[in-house]
Amino acid sequence: MESTTDLVVLGAGPGGYTAAFRAADLGLRVVLVERDTTLGGVCLNVGCIPSKALLHAAKVISDAREIGAHGISFGAPTIDLPALRGWKEKVVGQLTHGLQGLAKQRKVDVVTGEARFVDAHTLSIKAADGTTSMLRFSQAVIAAGSQPVRLPGVPYEDPRVIDSTGALALTDIPQRLLVIGGGIIGLEMATIYAELGSAVTVVELSDGLIPGADRDLVKPLEKRLKSILTAIHLKARVSKVTAAKDALVVNFEGEGAPAEARFDRLLIAVGRRPNGSLLDADKAGVMVDERGFIKVDHQMRTNQAHIFAIGDVVGNPMLAHKATHEGKVAAEVAAGHKAAFDARVIPSVAYTDPEIAWVGVTETDALARGIEIEKAVFPWAASGRALSLGRSEGLTKLVFDKQDKRLIGAGIVGTAAGDLIAEATLAIEMSCDAEDIGLTIHPHPTVSETVAMAAEMFSGTITDLYVPKKGG
Repeated sequence: MESTTDLVVLGAGPGGYTAAFRAADLGLRVVLVERDTTLGGVCLNVGCIPSKALLHAAKVISDAREIGAHGISFGAPTIDLPALRGWKEKVVGQLTHGLQGLAKQRKVDVVTGEARFVDAHTLSIKAADGTTSMLRFSQAVIAAGSQPVRLPGVPYEDPRVIDSTGALALTDIPQRLLVIGGGIIGLEMATIYAELGSAVTVVELSDGLIPGADRDLVKPLEKRLKSILTAIHLKARVSKVTAAKDALVVNFEGEGAPAEARFDRLLIAVGRRPNGSLLDADKAGVMVDERGFIKVDHQMRTNQAHIFAIGDVVGNPMLAHKATHEGKVAAEVAAGHKAAFDARVIPSVAYTDPEIAWVGVTETDALARGIEIEKAVFPWAASGRALSLGRSEGLTKLVFDKQDKRLIGAGIVGTAAGDLIAEATLAIEMSCDAEDIGLTIHPHPTVSETVAMAAEMFSGTITDLYVPKKGG
């Protein structure tokens, strides 16, 4: 069978379905090809959404335990794993069904199967039953996403070795869990399983957790994790994994790490790699580098002007919200509109407890790149709202350009940091200075006030803390 369409989108993750829906809204005939039976990609099905549901459950457990210090006591939690898993799947199901409805309303033709390029205007799509159909297209958007990096020397054939997808399946609660990778995904999973009852160990090759974030933001999280995890080994690596009958025997290298330890499960979370090499894109003339990335211009065009690429396959950061905006740009350009991806900054969030969020220039970036900055830090110990929540360990940091005093970066650690970072992101996009933020009236008492108070710290108008005058 052969059919034709104005635009085909390969991959139905956040970027892919956004591109398909926007293009349909602009009048194009659209086919959306997805290898899985549900829309939403990794993020919705086995990533962002289910992990946040389980992180919420973990936080309820920790909140119930910690409120005991303030006069309210609960018993130890009883975990009904099938019910918890069912609730997580219900959340995912609501969203995937919603996407199917949106595709139907927009008359986007959804095709399930593995797509590969035949030439610059033809795709072959292999269905689950083995049948193959051909699709001719005028334009295409590659939104093929990424997959977990695999480590050499690990017995992946053993079901006790899992990645983030396996961890979110929540088949059981292992007594002893090793998490390889102290980045965002690894620490989110470590938090979930520690609160559910596992003895969790984290091993990280670098000298700190969440390497992309400033150390002052990570410090409160690291302190808290040390109280709920069995061990954290930094500057260490796994040198060997042996699958014994009763356990996975792991050998370590690095200062402070044991020579050997035994675990019931091993979660590998050392990053993701793009799927750009899996589509035979070279047959369409699209250039894919040795790592699987596809280079694009500011309109998301590849070296073939009628083929676009978005999301994880075009480069870091591999974040759903970046892919969404890129998808809109690609769809609008395909429909003949003047559009470009020109985001000044892209925020990052670790949904740990406490959350860590940052955007723009970090202190670490500034030092490495020789950028002259000034910063202001407001400690949450002076926030009435943070104190009333029993979570005063956080801080809000604003980074300003030393020359023009405009905001160029921000970092927040604490409750709802992922929500708070949006204000700083908008402020950077709008070229705000400290007065723009500090003179904006924020509601009291909220943790959002800490953004304004950090700005007041910079401009010298703060009254909630006493800051001696410089030089006085």
